[in-house]
Amino acid sequence: MLVDSHCHLDRLKLDNFAGDINAVLELARKRGVGRFLCVGVSLENADTVVEIASRHEDVVCSVGVHPLDVESGLAGVDALIKMAERPKVVALGETGLDYYYSTENKKVQQQSFAAHLEAAGRAVLPVIVHTRDAREDTINLIRTYGNLETAGVLHCFTESWEMAKAALDLNYYISLSGIVTFKNAQELRDVARKLPLDRLLVETDSPYLAPVPYRGKPNIPAYVREVAQFVADLRGIPYEQLAGMTTENFFRLFSRAA
Repeated sequence: MLVDSHCHLDRLKLDNFAGDINAVLELARKRGVGRFLCVGVSLENADTVVEIASRHEDVVCSVGVHPLDVESGLAGVDALIKMAERPKVVALGETGLDYYYSTENKKVQQQSFAAHLEAAGRAVLPVIVHTRDAREDTINLIRTYGNLETAGVLHCFTESWEMAKAALDLNYYISLSGIVTFKNAQELRDVARKLPLDRLLVETDSPYLAPVPYRGKPNIPAYVREVAQFVADLRGIPYEQLAGMTTENFFRLFSRAA
């Protein structure tokens, strides 16, 4: 079995599937994907991701506010804990810091990230972290506000080995997306070779960042198979070993998904 540990099912492009999200999931199931984590990004779509998870036995979800969505509404610690009590919610996020696209609201991003980290610790849930061009602040906030027992994952990882090592030392997992298959991702492939197998996840981040050979097209959860196969080949191990290990890691981290 394989898990798509990060997808945005509410944002999938369904034109080629007669508007039917189940058709998208069924294609992934036929390729061995047995669980999907539908990730929330704002207060506005929390209801949507919970509703999608409620309709599909093999879908779980997270709730939270993406750093690029903080201007549309913030949630305090108590509000996040309440959101996390909803059925099939297995994590808080995605949250984090993005200084690549937005630097003028750094303080607001940091405030939101700290609230998610504190709420996750109190709710005994892992955190799904988005980080871009904010290496030092991301790690420092995790150290200050995070619960190292429940920890979390740096999703769609594109940063350095030094940052990966710092996150691993804080009990975090690292998730690789289709970006690892891109021709210009040599540094990321070097990181992928070094990551401990027991801390590795794979994802699509669909509908974004489709892996080679689908790059430039809308991404779907079925393509997590290409990500997993690429990483297995990169590390020189059988696909079945990579799939089994990343699935085991998923259920260890997101224990409510079991």
